[in-house]
Amino acid sequence: MVDLDLRFRQLEEFGDGYRQVLSIPAPPVEDLGSVKVSRELARIGNEALAALVRDYPEHFAGFVACMPMNDVDATLEEIDYACGDLGAAGIQIYTHVNGRALDDPCYEPVWSQMAALDKAIWVHPSRDSSWSDYPSEERSKYELWWVFGWEYDTAIFMGRMVMSGVLERHADLKFLIHHGGSMVPHFAGRIGPGLDQLGARTPPDHRQYIETYPLSKRPIDYFKQFYVDTALFGSRHAVQCSLAFFGVDHVLFASDSPFDPELGPGYIRSTIANLEDLDLTDEERFAIYEGNAQRVLGIHPAVGLR
Repeated sequence: MVDLDLRFRQLEEFGDGYRQVLSIPAPPVEDLGSVKVSRELARIGNEALAALVRDYPEHFAGFVACMPMNDVDATLEEIDYACGDLGAAGIQIYTHVNGRALDDPCYEPVWSQMAALDKAIWVHPSRDSSWSDYPSEERSKYELWWVFGWEYDTAIFMGRMVMSGVLERHADLKFLIHHGGSMVPHFAGRIGPGLDQLGARTPPDHRQYIETYPLSKRPIDYFKQFYVDTALFGSRHAVQCSLAFFGVDHVLFASDSPFDPELGPGYIRSTIANLEDLDLTDEERFAIYEGNAQRVLGIHPAVGLR
């Protein structure tokens, strides 16, 4: 994460045409202190990432801006600064803000501003062992809060963005979901007919929990509006499932580097191997590797690179 010389040596394996989009890793800055601390850390991080992209264009194609989401006004200011003055490709948020759901109306200005800018919103899961697996327990065991909990959090975020009408009100909003769209493509059969029957499992005295924003389409159709990445830890069948649900034009290459056992190149190598092994045309592979990033993120090859 912090040793540039090591990173550059690792990237040599993938040739001159490979570049990375940088982001600040977890935890979110709103978990690290007060609103004042979150604002300061987000600004420090974004200026540092912008400097890396400026100084090493042959390695870094762009960066994703860090946001102090515990302060909506500060977030709106940081969006303007990072996406405007610093040239960020978009912003990164997490699946909740200190436990608050992101379909809370207070975040509507963020969605409006990002839709107006036509910039992408990276969504990263956020949960730790303090989120227990069962009400009778105090903490999650066996790191299952990470293995399964992060994907559950991501799927819930997606569902709340759909059912609360965020994607109805902002049809062109570009959410980029980590880990291939988490649980969604694998449970499309439950999402489609299941949400078509919304209310069938809810007693009359709990109707307030199923009230949705007026939707003009089936819920499952909104789920297909999300963009997703290929960071699936070398699982070929999972990449294939994400492609089948979201379509090639909504899938962007990512690897979750440097969080593999080799601390850098392992997931890059295995994800490339997955895509090369799948039954894709050259045009489809180009779209996933590069073309979709150019179109969705506004990132373009550096001079001399493909």
